[in-house]
Amino acid sequence: MGKLDQPYALYEKIKTSVVRDIESGKLKPNDKVPSETQLAKAFNASRMTANRALKELAEENRILRVQGVGTFVAKPKPEASLLEIKSIAREINDWGGVHSCEILLLKEERLSREIAGKMDLDEGGPIFHSILLHRDRGIGVQYSERYINPGVAPLYLDQDFTKITPSEYLLKVAPIQEAEHIIEAVRVNKIIQQYLKVRPEDPCLSLTRRTWSFDRVATYSKIVSPGSRYKLKGKFNRG
Repeated sequence: MGKLDQPYALYEKIKTSVVRDIESGKLKPNDKVPSETQLAKAFNASRMTANRALKELAEENRILRVQGVGTFVAKPKPEASLLEIKSIAREINDWGGVHSCEILLLKEERLSREIAGKMDLDEGGPIFHSILLHRDRGIGVQYSERYINPGVAPLYLDQDFTKITPSEYLLKVAPIQEAEHIIEAVRVNKIIQQYLKVRPEDPCLSLTRRTWSFDRVATYSKIVSPGSRYKLKGKFNRG
């Protein structure tokens, strides 16, 4: 027996036990999985061995590890529509989740040169700026930053975005004529890491979106989601 065989067998034993509990229904989607400490004690193993087992289960999308919260049985990764623009609250409800929202920023600002260029507006003019954190059952799934042309949605700052999402409101008052999407895999800064409870090395999906309404740029948005909790899907029909 090689010196690596025994620890290998032990972490595989932990993995097999967790998978068996999931497949039997003993552990259901969103249920909390025993911690590293609990598993190490139950299997007379080191925390390093238990960590390896949980790390591989997370890579196999069997479990979801949320920094500072715990480890949970993973649901099938929800799909968000790429070509259709709809409310994140509706998306979360459609996959069986429970939506909540925290408003991190909602105010009028002066346009920077960068954002003015993105929106075809004059530098220094007024712009509405919002940053919202959307959660599913308390776990962050989307960090959403938007710049809104006041001429398209003049009452944007008066809305209660804990009750209606920006997408829902904007689709009512500023019907979309055209949209542009840019999707990237990114690693996010410390502020977004804290809000989404991801580690520095965790990949995230970044969707940059511009929309046009009434023949002008209506919004410029940057939307970030953890890659382990979210995926985008698009289907195009030429007909």
